[in-house]
Amino acid sequence: MAQTFTKSMARNIFYGGTVFFVLLFLALTFDTSRALPTRDQRAQLDPSTELGQRIAHGKALWEHNNCIGCHTLLGEGAYFAPELGNVYVRFGNNKEAIKAFIKYRPAEGIAGRRSMPQFNFSDDELEAIAEFLKYSSEIDAAGWPPNIQG
Repeated sequence: MAQTFTKSMARNIFYGGTVFFVLLFLALTFDTSRALPTRDQRAQLDPSTELGQRIAHGKALWEHNNCIGCHTLLGEGAYFAPELGNVYVRFGNNKEAIKAFIKYRPAEGIAGRRSMPQFNFSDDELEAIAEFLKYSSEIDAAGWPPNIQG
């Protein structure tokens, strides 16, 4: 059945496709807005709580020391050093291990290797960074990073 493709057919395909994709967009937006509250962790970030203040201080230290210049966090940042979106899990769900790793870095680094510098953080700063990394590891990132090593 050989038919010619007319202007009205093209217009109908265009309008039909437009309506379909607008409805699809609205349905996906609605589904996302329903799913996000179950993944939300903003309660931990309440600045009136001690935990929220420590997490915020850890994030400020993260930014001030340009950690993202070497590390990625949930896929964002430089790929020079390991992903830290799951560092809490990698260190056995142990903030003390994270703090010890950061605290006892060699001052000069390790010859011939990429290594993290020694920042000489105080115990309060180490606690804040560890709390921030713990918080980051608990974000539901839909399977990111794809492996435990980051």
